[in-house]
Amino acid sequence: MAARVVDLDLLTTAGVRDGVLQGRPITVLGLARSGIALARFFADAGARVTVYDGRPREELSAAIDSLGGRAIELALGPEVEPASAWATASLIATSPSINPDFPTAEPRIRAALQAVVAAHRADPMGAPALVSETDLVLRMCPCPTVGVTGTKGKTTTASLAAALLAADPAHPVILGGNIGIPLVERLAELTAQHRVVIELSELQMPTLSRGTTVAVYTNVTADHLDRHGSLEAYRKVKRRLADLVDPGGALVLNCDDEVVSRYAAAATAEVVTYRRDLPGQGGLGLEDGWIVADSVKRLPAAGGGVAVTGPGGRILPTSELAIPGDHNVSNALAAVAAALLFGVAPDAIRRAAAAFTGVEHRLEQVAIVDGVRFVNDSQGTQPDAVIAALRAFPKPLILIAGGRDKGVDLSGLAPVAAERADAAVLIGESGPALAQIFRAGGMSRVESADSLEAAVNRADEMARELLSSGVPGRQATVVLSPAAASFDMFVDYAARGRAFKAAVAALAERHRGAEPTR
Repeated sequence: MAARVVDLDLLTTAGVRDGVLQGRPITVLGLARSGIALARFFADAGARVTVYDGRPREELSAAIDSLGGRAIELALGPEVEPASAWATASLIATSPSINPDFPTAEPRIRAALQAVVAAHRADPMGAPALVSETDLVLRMCPCPTVGVTGTKGKTTTASLAAALLAADPAHPVILGGNIGIPLVERLAELTAQHRVVIELSELQMPTLSRGTTVAVYTNVTADHLDRHGSLEAYRKVKRRLADLVDPGGALVLNCDDEVVSRYAAAATAEVVTYRRDLPGQGGLGLEDGWIVADSVKRLPAAGGGVAVTGPGGRILPTSELAIPGDHNVSNALAAVAAALLFGVAPDAIRRAAAAFTGVEHRLEQVAIVDGVRFVNDSQGTQPDAVIAALRAFPKPLILIAGGRDKGVDLSGLAPVAAERADAAVLIGESGPALAQIFRAGGMSRVESADSLEAAVNRADEMARELLSSGVPGRQATVVLSPAAASFDMFVDYAARGRAFKAAVAALAERHRGAEPTR
């Protein structure tokens, strides 16, 4: 029988400080990044914490060490029945990847959680409540929040939005969610003067019971159909942030995206639109090479009234953006909208935007080696992102792609790849299928490689051949933009990106006539 269930409405900063969790039995599911942060948070708040993870203990030594010796009970390994880990719990806290609604969750824990949800729904005091790390943060956060989501572009947009908001020194900014330190680790330091920017994926959406002050959408196309089963289901999950946004806040919508633009019709909050064209009333757009705003209203928390801009609504010329590609102009428009809502001055926005050079694994320039530029776009895991990467750089261009198939339609990628790339080097499980798709789309030069390092070396050879043959352009580009997940060869996209950068570094050492640094 579960202990007295924790009332989630009492999970406030003041409530935790006053001991609402003291001595309460709480189970944390998953001993990855968010699970570790949750376990530490609850233990430090005086709770009696149990952590469940189906992986064997020997695989979790680093994670266990990161608990810092706290008195936390560990229920680890495939022999542990998941439900036994929360048999007496008053609250279950979950990492984003552990969700009773997703078929990709481990079947035993998914079934056990579905039973908990059903029991709690039937009798809220008879079974433990569930809370995710993200929902816990939104319940307890004492300051305005900016949630950024989308199929692609959300990390760049969230990072740039945080950089622009930080241009106002009166309001410290914390960036988290899918990137950086889990925000539950930062709750204790937050004040009403802070601004929190949260990158949100579709993993977190179903677990949210409340929204952010501002919700920013980049786009909604197709991704993670393996998790959601259909495009309609995926789109429904992505819309949740718009449905939950604070009515006193704002919804920032990309009018160049047909799915996102429709959210305005049912919006309960102020809507700020953006597009790569002339701005609409109360929105942002482009005019004569400048990002411009047309009477964007500041949030009430930022003083209300129309946001200050330069003459003609000007904020900054797009030529000053250091991040390449038209898609990053859209990302910049979204981030500037967030900054204007919070009253950041246009000259401060301009300086901060010009200084922003991007984020790791997203069109990240790694090195230029003898006229060959290497770009790490390891997070380019679905076709729209790869298309954006291909359009961000001139020819000659070599694409490295392949990995684990994500179940999305890649047919639209093929003609763009054939048009924009001179050749492709393919790796991983999806390499053969991609080769067939690319050739059918008109690409004449497609090769395969057994490893990412071999792909980098072969792409470098191809790029140098093109440059020496007299093709237009004094610089060639090799871009890793996989159009696939990483899990066939790497633990995640970041590990794949780091391997790419290591291979480029080794290549550069060889070209300098030295042995690669180990």
